[in-house]
Amino acid sequence: MLHLRVVVPPGLSEEVVRALEEEPVCANLVVLAGAALSPAGDLVLVDVAREGADALLDLLREMGVVEHGSIAVESIDLSLSAAAERAERAAPGYGSDALVWEDLVAHTREESTVSVAYLIFFAVATVLAGLAVLTDSAILVIGAMIVGPEYGALAGLCAATVLRRADALRRSVGALVVGFALGIAATIASTWLLSALGLVDAAMLTRPRPQTGFIYNPDALSFVVAFLAGVAGMLALTSAKSGAVVGVLVSVTTIPAAANAAVAAAFATSAASSAERLSLLDQAWTSLEQLALNLLGIVVAGVLTLWVQQQLWRRAGRSGTPPRR
Repeated sequence: MLHLRVVVPPGLSEEVVRALEEEPVCANLVVLAGAALSPAGDLVLVDVAREGADALLDLLREMGVVEHGSIAVESIDLSLSAAAERAERAAPGYGSDALVWEDLVAHTREESTVSVAYLIFFAVATVLAGLAVLTDSAILVIGAMIVGPEYGALAGLCAATVLRRADALRRSVGALVVGFALGIAATIASTWLLSALGLVDAAMLTRPRPQTGFIYNPDALSFVVAFLAGVAGMLALTSAKSGAVVGVLVSVTTIPAAANAAVAAAFATSAASSAERLSLLDQAWTSLEQLALNLLGIVVAGVLTLWVQQQLWRRAGRSGTPPRR
């Protein structure tokens, strides 16, 4: 169940309350007349089955509540109510499968914002992955994958594509470009510094690396793994099973591939011979191919998953796309 806190202008209050009373997916309706001060109006509290929340939010938006009042949505962890149980039975499907578009858009907007924390996480994750490929440590690679914040921006890109929101698409693409650019630059700089201190050298990158060699060896399975991770990740974001996102993060080679490309490029600038330089540049290029394959697989899978969910919920009698203002 979800809990809605709605501030309704006096002129719309009667219409909104009547609509909520007629919705079988709603329960525990409370109206506090004149309780809201800014914006002024009535405070309406109602619980709604998650499966019916998207259609209800669309209805409230069409009635003008967003423009003249406000809507806040909270998740209910525990609800002991016969009325709530009836509301859940009246809604088709299962709550864990329900897609609430406004929740997805708000979540991905926050995750794809180029904030200071976002940039720091990106830089730290890429530098950590750079150390992982130099030490051939699978544990550090996993740590870098978990720290990396890129999946939120990728999810935002997928949602913006399905919803055809150009502003959100530009924001997500911009966050990815800035994040990877900063991460690669930070990894190149850290590699130069560690090399100057005598802590690392090019031989650590070109030696056999059984734990991390897959990072710069892309193949068809790389795309398959990224595609499956994209499906699982998008389902985790749009359902009540968000814990699966961690498993997605440790199954795709985005941050590690960018880091491997950065480390190889850093050592290529000071290679002792042209043959060594070409070898390092080749490794940098194949790492970028791995990165591109993973990004493509995640995006394609995410867009397809959201589109299928959209069509299924439309057939169930709800509008998958929030109405345009």
